[in-house]
Amino acid sequence: MNTLRIRLRRWWRGLFTRHPSAPLALPPPAVPAAPAPVPVVACASVVIPALNEAARIAEVVRFALADAATAEVIVVDDSSIDDTAALARAAGARVLTSSMLGKGASMRDGVDTAQQDWLVYLDGDLSGLRPGLITDLCRPLVAGEADFVKARFGRGGGRVTELTAKPMLQVFFPELAHFAQPLGGLIAARRPLLQALRFENGYGVDIGLLIDAHLAGARLAEVDIGSLEHDSQPLLDLTAMANEVSRVIYDRARAAGRLHVEQIAAMYETQRQATASIDYILSRRRGRTRLLLLDMDGTVTTERYAVSLARAIGQESALSALLDNPDDDASTRSERIAVLFKFIHRQQFERVAHATEIRPGVIEWVNRMRRAGFMVGVVSDSYFVAAEILRRRIFADFALAHTLQFSGDVCTGELRLNPAFEPVRPSRGAPACKSHVVTRFRQDRSAPVINEVWAVGDNLNDLEMLSLADRAFVIEPKSPTLARRADAQLVQSFDELLALVPDAAPAPADQAG
Repeated sequence: MNTLRIRLRRWWRGLFTRHPSAPLALPPPAVPAAPAPVPVVACASVVIPALNEAARIAEVVRFALADAATAEVIVVDDSSIDDTAALARAAGARVLTSSMLGKGASMRDGVDTAQQDWLVYLDGDLSGLRPGLITDLCRPLVAGEADFVKARFGRGGGRVTELTAKPMLQVFFPELAHFAQPLGGLIAARRPLLQALRFENGYGVDIGLLIDAHLAGARLAEVDIGSLEHDSQPLLDLTAMANEVSRVIYDRARAAGRLHVEQIAAMYETQRQATASIDYILSRRRGRTRLLLLDMDGTVTTERYAVSLARAIGQESALSALLDNPDDDASTRSERIAVLFKFIHRQQFERVAHATEIRPGVIEWVNRMRRAGFMVGVVSDSYFVAAEILRRRIFADFALAHTLQFSGDVCTGELRLNPAFEPVRPSRGAPACKSHVVTRFRQDRSAPVINEVWAVGDNLNDLEMLSLADRAFVIEPKSPTLARRADAQLVQSFDELLALVPDAAPAPADQAG
């Protein structure tokens, strides 16, 4: 028995003992078989927000329709002035016009319109797309492994991604810092999740959705889709993108209790107001030589914004005492009215701006004028927080108005007059006036120069602006003085103006072809 034990012990020890020169002879580890890919059938609504993407939109639509996972393609058009909508429709997409200007609004409209429970977002300027990309993005959703999927490209991140987004994520949301393309617009997600998220209006929409999905407890995934090509952004647009991305990350960090520095809140309020500056707007003229300026209150809208806001907060009587005081100029009146709105939250200002009625026909006329080569702006003695929303609702290019000051998103009652309304040559006692906006555009020396200005107004504070325009129109004048102006044409509606849209201006020499 002892001899048998010794032999068994030696045999057992020999299983794990080898000669120094002999190879280790252990059995290979068992390799689990890779699970079969989850089959993906037509299950996704592909949404493509688009603005002036005629060069590539048809190619992107046809690419999406060729994918087995695609059940429908929806192009949400931001009132393009090229053939984007027609080309997308001809390629097989369902086309609808966005509810207001901005990629975020278009993306949200896609959620509301989609017929499938899974959505895939594509950009309208993509090329070099790999077949099966939509299927690959949907696979984690179909497999029940994720609720929100971001695409990972082969190319490196852009300047704003690398210098702004990723460093800020590392600080405020380190659990998301591994995403290669946090700003990328190629996303797949469950529709119920998207319905619960907030869609920013500007460049920060994609990173805002990523952070919000994470904070909502959604399961996130990243899928490598190879390489693709985007149209590059001009440097000035990259600056605006960096500012907006910063603001969105700071906003989410503060909401999540990860930010406690009030100076940062003040910083992005300054960034927001920078888009109301005349210098920023002139930098975005991009060779256009025609300008259309629209008064906001009573011209674009049927009622004064301040009246709508005062009604919403129960201050109509107090406001009535301040309106149309013959001893006040426009800027003095605006400053006094601003005090009424002290302690009102920014969201209240925005809600009223979204609800304010706009005149019939104005959206179509603005679109037609932009097609004719006009840069279209809303110019108002009211507040930029409202004018910016109204200009996006009618798809105009910019808004110029005075800026209310907010602290922690609550109005302080302080109003800062927009310098664009000040005289070009400072003159003691000279009032702020919309006419100075016309002068600043005419004096812009960036080639080619502005050579045609149209303006539309309805009240005495528009009079000087109308006088400097090459063509001036008065709609439902609030004063007999405007109705008697020989140099301004009286119209009853924007439908009348549609017949007056001029032929498109020839492209500048540096943009032709």
